[in-house]
Amino acid sequence: MKPSKLDQLREMTVVVADTGDIEAIRQYQPIDATTNPSLLLKAAQLPQYQPLLIESINTARQTDSGNLISDSMDELSVRIGREILQVVPGRVSTEIDARLSFDTVATVERGKRLVERYQQAGIDTDRILLKIASTWEGIRAAEQLEKDGIQCNLTLLFSFEQAAAAADAGAFLISPFVGRILDWHKNNGGASEYSPHEDPGVVSVKTIYNFYRQRDYETIVMGASFRNTGEIEALAGCDRLTISPQLLEQLNNDYDELPLSLSPSKTGEDISSPVIGESVFRYQMNSNAMATEKLSEGIRNFVADQVKLENMLKELAN
Repeated sequence: MKPSKLDQLREMTVVVADTGDIEAIRQYQPIDATTNPSLLLKAAQLPQYQPLLIESINTARQTDSGNLISDSMDELSVRIGREILQVVPGRVSTEIDARLSFDTVATVERGKRLVERYQQAGIDTDRILLKIASTWEGIRAAEQLEKDGIQCNLTLLFSFEQAAAAADAGAFLISPFVGRILDWHKNNGGASEYSPHEDPGVVSVKTIYNFYRQRDYETIVMGASFRNTGEIEALAGCDRLTISPQLLEQLNNDYDELPLSLSPSKTGEDISSPVIGESVFRYQMNSNAMATEKLSEGIRNFVADQVKLENMLKELAN
């Protein structure tokens, strides 16, 4: 029997599940899994997760820090992360509160608290990635955490400048959002449809991947936020790809040949390094309407879903 495209992809790329649904993770057997407030909100609404919400609140009550809901949220993130780690052999990415995206000190402190909770739950630090928005402050927080031995996943990444700054900071991994880049171009004067290899999100990730390989950066490129399997197939060979259960299923049911698209030995023409500094970074982001708008929108959406999840915890805590 011919291998599916999902099986072929696994031979070229580390496949990561973009979900907090443990049953979906168990079904498709990815190496790693990623979560965020939106995915946790969906998971928390499933009946099988209700005990985790109650357990999180009860454990948070024992800490007596004065912020029951914040502690409950962190505890829930860790409990779902621990459940996922019982299914995947690799790592889980856990998001730091997006309301801290512009506060380096608070992001570092919250990240260390999450890691401590994982350690108390018996999870080694090398199985955890902290997800942080790729603001200037977030990148600086990741730089500090990496120096302390805590590895980070810089998310909501939409521009080459963000990627270059992340690698310069020594981030373990970045998550360029392919589909959201495509969405912006479709809604702002671009074509109504793109072929996979001309998709602006795909082109962005290819450029970042080739730049990293040309400069021997160790930072891992993990394409994320896919709208269709064509985008995924066009990035076959990327270090990692985090994929929703729906698209994993489509790839699993497709038995056509999947060619390699990205390789360290085929990075094309030399890509020049940008100047990395706060003022230049902020100006370049300001000049990039797509990156600025999608970063802001992503933070707002994550915060909105975090608040919804916190309200669920408040109702259960009363």
